[in-house]
Amino acid sequence: MDSKEILELKLRANLLRQDIILELASAGSGHLASPLDLADLYVLLFFKILKYKVDDPTWNGRDLLFISNGHTIPVYYAVLSMLGIISREELFTLRKFGSRLQGHPERTMLNLLESTSGPLGSGLSQAAGYAYKLQYLPDGLDKDRYVYVTLGDGELDEGNIWEAVMFAFKYKLSRLIAIVDKNDIQLAGRIKDVMPLDSIANKFKAFNWNVFVANGHDFMDMYEKIDQAKRAVGPSVIILQTIASYGVSFLEGKYEWHGRVLEGELKDKALSELREKEKVLLGESL
Repeated sequence: MDSKEILELKLRANLLRQDIILELASAGSGHLASPLDLADLYVLLFFKILKYKVDDPTWNGRDLLFISNGHTIPVYYAVLSMLGIISREELFTLRKFGSRLQGHPERTMLNLLESTSGPLGSGLSQAAGYAYKLQYLPDGLDKDRYVYVTLGDGELDEGNIWEAVMFAFKYKLSRLIAIVDKNDIQLAGRIKDVMPLDSIANKFKAFNWNVFVANGHDFMDMYEKIDQAKRAVGPSVIILQTIASYGVSFLEGKYEWHGRVLEGELKDKALSELREKEKVLLGESL
């Protein structure tokens, strides 16, 4: 990627963060911190990495994205709106009664999702199962398809994560790429205080996974690590070092905003900060 492409991604990520704040404010509840810090990843995935068709989102030749950390779903909905796959009006039905945009992914409501999630820890098993299918049960459409799954770092407390880790290694699932959002927070506090994980990288290495570490707010770094993971033999994990609520300075790194939304003056303050950054980025593009 050249500097112009990276600047375009930065602008998209900024707009995505504004929409995340607005859709959650409209809902009146939801999770803010992780969607904000994953905005850079999602922009990179949908505008540079994933193979899919905007006019046919359920195309059989697409790459697959499983959202195991289901509370981060507002960032996914915001990307769908940015792409024009769902309308902007529908974006603001998040968490409303009867809406397709539930507070956690619900595939029976929105078939653009690969799975239903909510209870943490299930997505890696689901993704591994599909990666097994792609690798061992080809049907002619599966060549060069990849299965991505996003996980929270606090989610790694769940035991069935590690069952899936063992399964993926046993079957050398080279199409499987897990991405861990390492923002060091979870609902009840900081990771180190709730349930210390020590070295996530060493845990995956112990199960013979390919391990990559990337700055979750550096587009080139993420792009290069994903490319390396795609070329590796066996399952890969990319540990994204992120800052919770990235982009809104007075929220960054604070676990208290894991499951809260911005309203009133705080919402206006956050949007004002992001819009000022947008102006700076637009100035750089001239």
